Amino acid sequence: MASTPKAGLVVDVHAHALLPALQQRVAEADPAGYAAQQELEVRRNGGPSMAASGQMIKERWPQLTDLGRRLADMDAQGVDVQLVSPSPSHFSYFAAPELSLELARQANRAIMALVDQAPDRLNGLGLVPLQHPQLMVEALEDAVLDCGLLGVEIGSFAATPGDPDRTTVELSDPRLEDFWSRAEELGAIVFLHPFGCSLDERLDRFYLANTVSQPAENAVALSHLIFSGVLDRHPGLTILAAHGGGYLPTTLGRSDHAWRVRPEAHGCAEAPSSYLKRLYFDSLVHSAAELRALVAAAGPEQVLLGSDYPFDMGSDRPVADVLAAGLPARDQGSVLAGNAAALGITAAAIQSVRPTS
Repeated sequence: MASTPKAGLVVDVHAHALLPALQQRVAEADPAGYAAQQELEVRRNGGPSMAASGQMIKERWPQLTDLGRRLADMDAQGVDVQLVSPSPSHFSYFAAPELSLELARQANRAIMALVDQAPDRLNGLGLVPLQHPQLMVEALEDAVLDCGLLGVEIGSFAATPGDPDRTTVELSDPRLEDFWSRAEELGAIVFLHPFGCSLDERLDRFYLANTVSQPAENAVALSHLIFSGVLDRHPGLTILAAHGGGYLPTTLGRSDHAWRVRPEAHGCAEAPSSYLKRLYFDSLVHSAAELRALVAAAGPEQVLLGSDYPFDMGSDRPVADVLAAGLPARDQGSVLAGNAAALGITAAAIQSVRPTS
């Protein structure tokens, strides 16, 4: 086990589970939509990456589906608690309204069942149908109020593949206002985790569909939230961005300049860089220097430990990665434990006695 300062429970806020029954349900209920989504993924990723990803999933199947293996890996990493979210491959943003709500409810209950098997080590996030904004509040309430989860995971945008008349739902979409309001009221965490990129075939080689698309999609989605004024209208909203927020946190000078000189970029009350203090980011940036830069840009109170367990683009040693960044001891403790405690992210069994600010 990695050597860590025990100032509190070490919490990994970015960990996934695969839900085979959910994937089977959507494939059976909407075979055409499921096939179109799979075809889109092949176009976006390219054949070599699809083959490599398939082999990776096969090799890591126990970590994705077996609780005993998950807990053993957590022990080896020095992680006390995981906040588990469904694999983003379960978003299924192509699904029609009735099916999409059914899938969200099934995902919420699957994560709840996983958490209930180890409530002293796990907590969870559910899903909402981003492609149907009018249903998101119902799915959010199902996750938080009915299933006892800490919030929900969403992608960076939603569009139905193969539909020439589709309307892309961005996070700045006015139809999401009720969702943001209810998430704020419930104190729910909204975990932003991209899956797929609208650049499509431009990223279909060299694994650019992940290495470039994930940080780019994070930057675009967070910019929609900032520039549209969502964070002004909902100051109590808890947004947690995967992959350190991607390209955004350390490259906001151009955004600040646009906010000053362009009227159409002035939809937020303050300079875009100021909103880093209202957002939270995981630590998964794969570089000690970049983690130090993220902490410097956003502040040590805004960064939380994240691993992307158990995927190969995650980290098998997330605690050690934070220690390697050489942060001041207080900041290190905040990233590993303190910030999660302040947000009420802890094991389900002791959630009721943790801070919820």
